[in-house]
Amino acid sequence: MTYLADKSVLVTGGTGSFGKAFIRRLLADFEPRRVVVFSRDELKQYELRQELGDDPRLRWFIGDVRDRARLEQAFNGVEVVVHAAAMKQVDTAEYNPFECIATNVLGAENVINAAISCGVDRVIALSTDKASSPANLYGASKLCSDKLFVAGNHYVGGSSTRFSVVRYGNVVGSRGSVVPLFRQLASTGKLPITDDRMTRFWITLPQAVQFVVDSFDRMQGGEIFVPRIPSTTIVDLATAIAPDAEQEIIGIRPGEKLHEEMISANDAHRTRAHPEHYVILPVMKGWDEVDAADSGAVVAEDFAYQSDSNDWFLNVEEIRQLLATVP
Repeated sequence: MTYLADKSVLVTGGTGSFGKAFIRRLLADFEPRRVVVFSRDELKQYELRQELGDDPRLRWFIGDVRDRARLEQAFNGVEVVVHAAAMKQVDTAEYNPFECIATNVLGAENVINAAISCGVDRVIALSTDKASSPANLYGASKLCSDKLFVAGNHYVGGSSTRFSVVRYGNVVGSRGSVVPLFRQLASTGKLPITDDRMTRFWITLPQAVQFVVDSFDRMQGGEIFVPRIPSTTIVDLATAIAPDAEQEIIGIRPGEKLHEEMISANDAHRTRAHPEHYVILPVMKGWDEVDAADSGAVVAEDFAYQSDSNDWFLNVEEIRQLLATVP
């Protein structure tokens, strides 16, 4: 049985792509005692309630992670928190920097403080490959969030609350992903390509959900968990979706990287490799936790986990097989 069984679980950003997928899986497979959906969009909550029906285990909170008092109300009696709420569009964050910081950084601080105040047992925050060696405000804000959650373990005092982070790449078919855009434009016979050298990491929603579930079972506090996932070139992705379409180079958007990274060379000395994932250990340890350094293989001093140097690339046919699993 997973750690999540018979727990009271709250998901911030519960009506987002990940939040909905996680909640569906939780209700179907893990027998939680209570599931709290915390999000700020009334319409999305209404639509999810229509889909899930009158499950007596569900609770619905309209609220924003910017509001600590509301978080503390929602966290009352909660044992597990998945922090999935974020402002995540790279270009939107570039044009609205104060809003990005308020949600991704100050919101993270609020979640940490509310979790400690309310005696939450375990918290996992979702991160992104853009948080490693960030080149845009979204990535920088998520790097800051990651560091806040890792450091949160120092602030718990006598509490049993523990914080960890899960970092992964682009989610196939999620809102704002290039996949639904390419599918939408395929019939026009022309697809916009930012740069034909571009590469990206990819993970499916079910894989992301399972990785978070597994990370709750593994966590001791302070780890950043990174799954081993494949890369593709943007050209092969476009070809897999619309093989006959013209590919028009339009240039990289504001804040966009040519290649993504999930573990930088600067973090290699703190990284341990496992068969299906990596663990980045905390910079400083000062709480009573099991020493995760004893587990996993030490990586090379110059190791970096980047989408262009990844040892797992999908070809066009493999990309088509992956896309076939996504509605």
